[in-house]
Order: sequence, then C-alpha cells, then structure tokens
Amino acid sequence: MTKLPAEAYAIIEGRHSDPFHYLGPHEEGGKKVVRAFLPEATNVEAVGEHGATAKLQRIHAAGLFAGAAPNGSPRYQLRARFGDNVVELDDPYRFPPVLTDFDLYLLGEGNHQRLYDKLGAHPMTLDGVEGVAFVVLAPNARRVSVVGDFNFWNARRHPMRVRGLGYWELFVPHASAGDHYKFDIIGPRGEHLPLKSDPLAFAAEVRPKSASIVIDERAIPHPQPASADINARHAPISIYEVHLGSWRRKGHNEWLSYRDLAAELPAYARDMGFTHVEFLPVSEHPFDGSWGYQPTGLFAPTSRFGPPADFAALVDACHAQGLGVLLDWVPGHFPDDPHGLAHFDGTALYEHANPLQGRHLDWGTLIYNYGRTEVVNFLVSNALFWLERYGVDGLRVDAVASMLYLDYSRPAGGWIPNRYGGRENIEAIEFLRRFNREVFDKFPHATTAAEESTAWPQVSRPIEWGGLGFGYKWNMGWMHDTLKYIGKDPIHRQYHHGDILFGLHYAFSENFILPLSHDEVVHGKRSILGRMPGDQWQRFANLRAYYSFMFGHPGKKLLFMGCEFGQEREWNHDHSLDWDLLGQPRHAGIQALVRDLNRLYRTTPALHELDCEAEGFEWLVDHDAGNNVFAWLRKGRDAKARCVVVVNFSPNVYYNYRVPVPFAGTWREVLNSDSAHYGGSNAGNVGAVHTLDDAAPALSLTIPPLAAIFLVPDR
Repeated sequence: MTKLPAEAYAIIEGRHSDPFHYLGPHEEGGKKVVRAFLPEATNVEAVGEHGATAKLQRIHAAGLFAGAAPNGSPRYQLRARFGDNVVELDDPYRFPPVLTDFDLYLLGEGNHQRLYDKLGAHPMTLDGVEGVAFVVLAPNARRVSVVGDFNFWNARRHPMRVRGLGYWELFVPHASAGDHYKFDIIGPRGEHLPLKSDPLAFAAEVRPKSASIVIDERAIPHPQPASADINARHAPISIYEVHLGSWRRKGHNEWLSYRDLAAELPAYARDMGFTHVEFLPVSEHPFDGSWGYQPTGLFAPTSRFGPPADFAALVDACHAQGLGVLLDWVPGHFPDDPHGLAHFDGTALYEHANPLQGRHLDWGTLIYNYGRTEVVNFLVSNALFWLERYGVDGLRVDAVASMLYLDYSRPAGGWIPNRYGGRENIEAIEFLRRFNREVFDKFPHATTAAEESTAWPQVSRPIEWGGLGFGYKWNMGWMHDTLKYIGKDPIHRQYHHGDILFGLHYAFSENFILPLSHDEVVHGKRSILGRMPGDQWQRFANLRAYYSFMFGHPGKKLLFMGCEFGQEREWNHDHSLDWDLLGQPRHAGIQALVRDLNRLYRTTPALHELDCEAEGFEWLVDHDAGNNVFAWLRKGRDAKARCVVVVNFSPNVYYNYRVPVPFAGTWREVLNSDSAHYGGSNAGNVGAVHTLDDAAPALSLTIPPLAAIFLVPDR
C-alpha cells in the first residue's frame, strides 16, 4: 500500500474534523475519485447512476477504500461486502450541506427563530435519497460524530462536518424515524467526552436510558386551536395545575399514558369548571423526583407517558373540551447529568464557566449563560416550539427570581456583580424581554406567566414601559400571607387582619394569578386542608371559606390537583391522588364547592372582567378585625354587573350584619359555602335579601360561620 496522508489516519482513528475534505467524491489529476471508510468491509464497489461499477481499492486494513468514480459520475452508491452479506448503501459524504448560508447568517445573528427546523434530527429526502439530517452546535469540539442504531454506535462511521460558528452537520442516508442516536464528541484538548444526547431531540428514551430518538414531526397531527380570547385579561382564568405522573394511576401503580390522560383528564377538568390546565414540566428529565424541573431535553415531551404524537393528542383533547393548555417551562437552570448540556463540547457552552455565576447552590444545577447569543437563540426557539408544534396556549416560567438576581440564594462574596456593580442579571432581563416579545409577536393569543417571588417591578407590564413583558405574574405574596392567616386559630386571627388586607394594596400593580400550587403541598408544608385549624368540621369549613375567599378576590385562579377535593396528605409524585376520599361526604362537598365556585366565577362578569384593574374592586367592610369579617364589592364593565362578597373567618354566626351596597333592591345569594350541599350548617339568607329602607342602601345579612357568601343584584 502507498503511504497515506495524515488525514487518512485521522479518518481511521475517528478524529477528523472535516471528513468531507477527504471522504466522498473528489477531483484529482483531472479524474473523479471516491474514498470511503467502511470498517469491517472486505470489498467495496462504486455503482454509478446507470449501473456502471468501479472497484475501490482497500488502501488501509481498517476499512479505507479509494478508486475512480464510475463514468466520472458524482452520484453513486457503494456496494460493500461484510462477510457473507452484500449491501448497497449511499455514501453520506457525497451529499450537499444541510445548513444554507442564510441559516448560518441567522444563527450567527442569534435570530433563527425556528431553530428546531434545522438543528436536531430531521427525516428528509436529499438528492433523491431518504435519510436523516443531523445538526448540532459544538463550537469548541475537535470532532463530532453521530452514533446510533444506523451505524452500530461506531463513532468512526459517521464523523460530521463543521460549518461556520461551530455547527456540525451530516445527512445519514437510510437512517429513519425511530432510530436511537447520540453525539460522540472529542473536546478541545483531545478528551473523549461522554456520549451526549441531542439538545434539540424531539423524543428520548425513558430513564435511566438517555438516547435521543429520531422523530418525523411531519407525521404528528397539529392540535386544534383553543379559543382566541382564552387568555385575555377580561376572561375568566381558573387553572388546574397537574403533574401528569401522579394525577391518577392504574394497575400496579403504573402511569397513565398521554392517551389515557386524554380520555379522562380534560373531561374532568371541564366538569370541574376550570378554564385551563397547566402541566408541570413535560420536557424530558432523568429524575422523577425533580417533577420535570430539571430537564435535559427541552424539545422532547417526556417518553414516560408515550410518544410525541400522543402528547399532541392530549393537547387536542384539552382544546376539544374548551380548555387552554399551559406548560411549566424551565429556562432558569439545567442538571449536570453527563449526557446532557453540561460541558457539552468540553467547555462551558450552555452554562457559565465560573461557578459563582453558573451553578445554583439550592438545586445543584447549572445556570444558562444568557449573555451568549447561541444560548438565547436556543431558549427562545424552544419557547416558540411548544406554541407552534404542539399548539399550547401559554408558558409559565419557573423560578424567575433566581434568574433576575445575581446574588440569588448566594452568600456575601459568593457572586459576581454586573458591569455596573449591581445585583441585577442584565443578560437574563434582556432574555426574558426578548422571550416575551417574540412569544406575543408570533402568538398574540398565547400568554406567559412568571413565578416571581420578589418585589421586582412591572413583571407583567409592557416592555416599552420598562416592564418584563409577561402576561401574568404569580402572586406569591398573596399566597404566603393568606395561608399564614388561615392556618391560625380563629381566636388569634383578629391580630393578623392585615395579612388579608395587605394584598389589596398591590393587587393591581401586576396582572396577578393567585396560586395554590404544588409547592404549597410538599416538603413538610402539609396539604392545604392539613393547614386548617380546629376540629374536623372547622377544618373543612375553613377550607371552604378560604377557597371562596380566593374566588372572590381579584386575580386569576390556580389550584393544584387534589386541592379541589381536600387531599388530606401531602402530594407524593410517586403515587396517585387519593380519589377514594370522594366517598366521604366532606371531601365530596369540597369538590362540589370548587365546581360551583368555578361556575360562578366564569358566569359572573363582576368576578372576572376587571380582575386586573383597580376599578373592579371596592372595600365594603375592611375594619372588623374583632369579628374576622371582610366584605367587598366586585365590579364588571356594565354598571349593573356587581357582586358582593362577604367572608367570615370566625366560627360565629352573625345576624343582622349590615353591609353597604351600591344600589337599592333585591340581592340574590348565589353561593353560600356553608350550604349543607357542601357539608356546612346551612346558615344563610334564604336565597335573597332586600336593602334596608335607609338613605344609603345596605343589606342586613346573616353571615354563616367560617364561610363566604356571594350576592348579586336581582335585575
């Protein structure tokens, strides 16, 4: 054999960074030649378009072959013998590039808004041949190969070509949907990294396995759209927050599939009167106990419950029931599992290199580098992906506070200030604004919500006003203060009257969602019912009063699954909710109340039209701390759209309690949480009350114990 050039040995040893420079068709000395690397092959021929053949010489025992192209044709196949088998295959190194120059321009600019159309694995037909195009970002890698079912997981078979900016690509003929794959990467110092899953994989194996799976997204039906105004500020929004793995289980504690869930969950949520379902993160994640909040596959619906098409069917089923679908989305951090994004190309590609910036101390996870163009493009494109490909109606962004502050949960001296010496994360702020801008520009009927637990101003205000641009913000202060109040014995509540009043001082500074979420029923906090004081009757009455207070309070609503029927124990992600509790009248009463509160909230404009405007609220009684009574007026756009809400957080019945109202006439009691139907004592106002014959209209009410009543004018 003749002496081979150095790059031939780079091919043989699996370390060539530009295999197209050596393999495939080339013109040398005025002739077309073909070089192919097929380990374990004993004989190889090149077969031209019209059947002409040319034998390729074996120039290295490792499986390197070279010879003249048949009839000088650039289009050919390879016929190779492996033992007793002869196979015909297309040479991946004869195909044109996958990324266009315009793609590279947009990638460099950081404005490739449909990144998911190019990166990842895409079945396609290229130059008349079916296969899969693989593209991955690894700018600091010396060599990247795609390995998988199609090449016996041999990294030497399919080294990729690097294009501008460090995007590696390869079209693999005859690879197909369903194939498992990963990327084999040699880092900048020549180190061999653990096999990496595809950051833009559209499906992945169920843990503990971690291979990416080729998916033909063109075969996934697009869910029907939800109502255009389902997320509007003037619309009723009542969200049922769900962890798909533990809402309900079957058999021997087995998960319901996406298809199982589609058959049960949307109908249940709609029957309960909710307007939306919100799923805890569905992106692929390795650890069940993270509940999805430590994702490794942002573009892949978790395979725990079925393939992507089945997830699309769940979204479609929700829309068919008139429900909006919100997803929890986690751009704030990611786990350091070796197959994931961490140290992806041998460097801190997605994360910050400095642990003072790049590692969360609370969660042991890594923080995205929001100052890097490619990372921001990746995250924004992922947000748009869920809205476009799966038709979801909004994204709730997790842990926004941890993104906004450089010193979040860090000790003094354990963080790096911004360029002005401050604690604000300027790059994260700009990322969040860009995320919201692009979501609302491209999907004007969608929405976004921020879980933000600090006093950061204008989270849900327009970017041009200096805001972050979110559609809504979770009202964590309301949740904290009111749960603290309701957890106290009624005899002590008079000293904590301000816990209820305080939230109304800032209730209209943002577009608020009132959340009783999964975070409030874990880690020793007890269930919501478990926080209620008193004997059994009082505990359930307290819970009914608290839920009624929530639905009468300004702001959109969110309840975590199980709260709607008074789950007794803390939530456990490894087990189903305790549905058998509905056999007990008190729990069934809680469920019936939540169903009726949702119905009242949806059908009473005064309770939702001006949820986010100060004009929609007026205190009627806010000073009666001694009796633990509050009363207020909710207003709709129409002058007659009014609802009086009276809440008694004491165990006493109050008779002839005077409450002023805006106009005279009959006021109907449209809901009473002390109704015997819900498990109460049935104290109340026998359906209607007429205003007193005074100069100023007022009602003389019977206010039931540990209860709320809602009254509307009889027109």
